[in-house]
Amino acid sequence: MSDADAVERVREICLALPEAVDKSFGGHTSPAFRVRDKMFVMISEDRTSMTFKGAAGVQEALVAGDPDRFYVPPYVGAKGWVGARLDVGQDWDEIAELLVDSYRMVAPKRLAARVSLPPSAALHHPFRAGGDGTPPSGQGQPLSLLLTLDGWALRGRSAFCS
Repeated sequence: MSDADAVERVREICLALPEAVDKSFGGHTSPAFRVRDKMFVMISEDRTSMTFKGAAGVQEALVAGDPDRFYVPPYVGAKGWVGARLDVGQDWDEIAELLVDSYRMVAPKRLAARVSLPPSAALHHPFRAGGDGTPPSGQGQPLSLLLTLDGWALRGRSAFCS
């Protein structure tokens, strides 16, 4: 996947969230995603990485578990933000989970409550049934991203009413 495709995937995930907007910060030209002017995801200027807000312990666990994909970013790393490389293979279900969590941490409670995950999702990987990427029916196809937003669902690139 090219860096441009990875950035588009991040954009798609972020903009599916209630009131999320793409608004660069400072003099930068790279995408940054906000909800009510609070940033929850930033893409690097060279578009090869992104940073997002992480809950307590998430940064340490991700960086220790897979330092080829995750890192402690400069400036905001001390505040718990996590860096993720977009120029390497990523588990997009995991990335979507992390971006939704970042959104929930900065969004007003009413907006954060509007984002729900499928009830069949596994605890460790909320976008996967059984945690291995296969649907519970055993059809053998990986589950696509599914976010439910006020009765609307986003799966892959198409939105439909649930």
